[in-house]
Amino acid sequence: MGISELPSKLSLPQTNPGVATVLEYLVMKFPYVDAQVWRQRMVDGKVHFHGGELITAETRFQPQQRVYYYREVDSEPSIPFKETILFQDQQLLVAYKPHFLAVTPGGVYVNECLQTRLRLSTGIEGLQALHRLDRVTAGLVIFSTNPETSFLYHHLFETRKIHKTYQAIANIRDDEQLVGQEWEVKNRVVHGEPHFRMQITEGEANSHSVIRCLQQTEQQALFELTPVTGKTHQLRLHMQTLGWPILNDPYYPQLQPQAKDDYAEPLQLLAKELAFIDPVTQQARHFSCCKNLSLK
Repeated sequence: MGISELPSKLSLPQTNPGVATVLEYLVMKFPYVDAQVWRQRMVDGKVHFHGGELITAETRFQPQQRVYYYREVDSEPSIPFKETILFQDQQLLVAYKPHFLAVTPGGVYVNECLQTRLRLSTGIEGLQALHRLDRVTAGLVIFSTNPETSFLYHHLFETRKIHKTYQAIANIRDDEQLVGQEWEVKNRVVHGEPHFRMQITEGEANSHSVIRCLQQTEQQALFELTPVTGKTHQLRLHMQTLGWPILNDPYYPQLQPQAKDDYAEPLQLLAKELAFIDPVTQQARHFSCCKNLSLK
């Protein structure tokens, strides 16, 4: 069994959603975790408040209290790829995340995620991811190393003050001449069916990307993608909209049957660059990934 060495945490909402106990809230919050699993964690002392007070099945819901718990899974896959720390100071850590490695714990991944790996390797228990990448996407991830200033960097992402640049590879027709062309994509992205798969629908646009072609061969092209907004799977959908779904995408244009990861065929999407004005130092920051995508 994979058991997290460090706790996950959540804050109980200010408005009670109609529950009597913390247990009822956790069952509602995490519908795929059986109530008996939470009860056993509580019996084992693996669920507690910020001050260390243990939470039991009878503990009453207390608005805005912080709850800590230790995630566990029966069998946790080992991801055979290594992350790389590219930058670290008193406020931030920037790391390269390989394909197939989750940023934070989720699903069957507890210790095999970038945040947990970095907490263990650096000894910084309060290391906190400031944003997310899909597990199947590789590239740059920024972490806060200082809880007292993390909100300043969170605000940059919330207000779209972070300039992001991605690379992607897609198959093309041999008669297409795309190098140097640029496309601006705006549309409305909403949750589809199943819920984790997004879809484009009619209505006011809530997603915006700028995409241009950098290189091409007879069968493939390398694109530079600049997301203006940050909707889930936005770049993957926008590439599909243009007629060039990203190579090896298990969700788009067709949802592939669930299967073990094929490490030989990763999604060809890379978070290449991040640039912003540091809210603490007021200096311009620019980070570039140590990897590149390559055309065949």
